[in-house]
Amino acid sequence: MKIGRVTIDARLALAPMAGVTDLAFRTICRELGAGYTVTEMVSAKALCYQDKKSLPLLRLGEGEHPAAIQLFGSDPACMEQAAGLAAEYAGADIVDINMGCPVPKVAQHGDGSGLMRTPELAVRVAEAVIRGAGGRPVTVKCRLGWDKGSINCVAFAQAMEAAGVSAIAVHGRTKTQMYSGRANWDYIRAVKEAVRIPVIANGDVFSPQDALRILAYTGADMVMIGRGCFGNPWLFQQCAAALAGKEIPPLPPLAERVETAVRQFRLAAEQKGEHIACLEARKHYAWYLKGVPYAGYYKEQISHISTLEDIARITAGIQRDLT
Repeated sequence: MKIGRVTIDARLALAPMAGVTDLAFRTICRELGAGYTVTEMVSAKALCYQDKKSLPLLRLGEGEHPAAIQLFGSDPACMEQAAGLAAEYAGADIVDINMGCPVPKVAQHGDGSGLMRTPELAVRVAEAVIRGAGGRPVTVKCRLGWDKGSINCVAFAQAMEAAGVSAIAVHGRTKTQMYSGRANWDYIRAVKEAVRIPVIANGDVFSPQDALRILAYTGADMVMIGRGCFGNPWLFQQCAAALAGKEIPPLPPLAERVETAVRQFRLAAEQKGEHIACLEARKHYAWYLKGVPYAGYYKEQISHISTLEDIARITAGIQRDLT
């Protein structure tokens, strides 16, 4: 499909998730079939104030194209400036606006999904980012609405299209649902039927069969995978096979999976330093062991990781005792 002038030769996207989809994890997912990736969300205000901690979040990998940077904020002037700064720094193909984050510290301040309560402001934000993006296509990621009594995703998507947005990704939950309950794909289908721009479907894709179903049911142009790939980047490989009508490859043996995990953590250490990478590896490594019998002892060890040496020791134990 095409997002503006950018061609994406795949129907599988990795959802932007704060604290999860850093460059290291995106690299692994790209290698395994994610055809489109988006950075973690970055605060527009932080960029406008030249916060040095935010710039690394915008870094794209070598060959990580097509890819987008994601910004969040609700001040049009700041968002316009940040879009220019971020696009120039990262060399991204697309600029995405977060209008779906449900986290209270973001949404309660009118950012993220808070913008769905103020559609007129959301339009001004979109128009500002389009001005600042230097000709790059601008996309939006949103939810169904604030709560079940104020679901407005169809009208919201139409307003974004009218503002000049090139594509919209819809997570099939409201803000108040957070990640509970089931994603409602009916509303994603309604959005697809109401706009001419590409629609990306997001929510409850945990298997190759889910990917096939959400695309068939909603008519969406692309499927965006979020929590389903936590500790399981091979889900992209499996979904790609399903979409191509090929035999779905099995999950690799545990020994191979933990080697991939270690590679991810080493890449993260190169990019953000050993200390931060190891702290973040605690949750990622636990995800890689989800569903593995008798892994409780090693999950406890993982919760105390502080060095790459710890990771190597734990991995050797896993490969000795659990494979």
